[in-house]
Amino acid sequence: MGDKRAVDELSIEELERLLLLKKMEARAKQRERLAAEGRALPKGGLNYEALPTVEPRPKRLKRWQESFLLSLEIIALVALLAVVALSFINIHSLNREAAQILGGATPTPTPVIDVVILPGRPPQPSGDLPSPYKDKVKPAPPIAIPTPKPGAPTRIVIPAIGVDAPIVEGDGWEELKRGVGHHIGSANPGERGNMVLSGHNDIFGEVFRDLDKLDLGDEIIVYAGEVPYRYVVKAKKIVEPTDVSVMAPTTTPIVTLITCYPYRIDTHRLVIVGELSQ
Repeated sequence: MGDKRAVDELSIEELERLLLLKKMEARAKQRERLAAEGRALPKGGLNYEALPTVEPRPKRLKRWQESFLLSLEIIALVALLAVVALSFINIHSLNREAAQILGGATPTPTPVIDVVILPGRPPQPSGDLPSPYKDKVKPAPPIAIPTPKPGAPTRIVIPAIGVDAPIVEGDGWEELKRGVGHHIGSANPGERGNMVLSGHNDIFGEVFRDLDKLDLGDEIIVYAGEVPYRYVVKAKKIVEPTDVSVMAPTTTPIVTLITCYPYRIDTHRLVIVGELSQ
């Protein structure tokens, strides 16, 4: 039974063989025609044994695919072994370094950090520091409130914003409930140095709520008993709660007013600086 496959299903080798057969058949017909006409013909006929044999293409393709897949498997296996070997080397190196560290000198404990935050904000359950540092920080011990001495500030008046409030010694949470707090150790009214006064802006009377409305040149009057001392606003700025430089001592007589900012948000501190008026 002859091959009934379509032409597009044949391989190149099969097509070449078919073409050769067609040529040989055409040659044979030509010889028969010439013989009928009494003309000489070359000897020999169709020699099918001389035709090249063609190996079916699907088998060759399958062998090539199998060889390719085998090569990929070998490459993948080699890569996996290399990864395992590198991991083992890295683990061994890390273990050796850890052993060297553990066998070294005993580390000295880090000293406990003393943190100072500007007064004004209510106590925070989670504190004012980032969580990674909370375990390394201890709260500062409460400062004993001394008895006010003669010359200590007792009252503050700021005409431009309608402030008239008492001043108490200390600027802790409890002291600021009763009015404006005088930072312990800072200067007294009229003295050379930095007199630091703090007050709330949104609770307990909101004594410093309008402090941000002060302008340069406005007057701040601080009393020591019945004696008034007049200061003139020279600077106004917003700082981070940890910027305690505004509380540093000075060689000139100034007053520094501190409150939380912005109103009811309290992420920063508003600082007003006034110089003693001659």
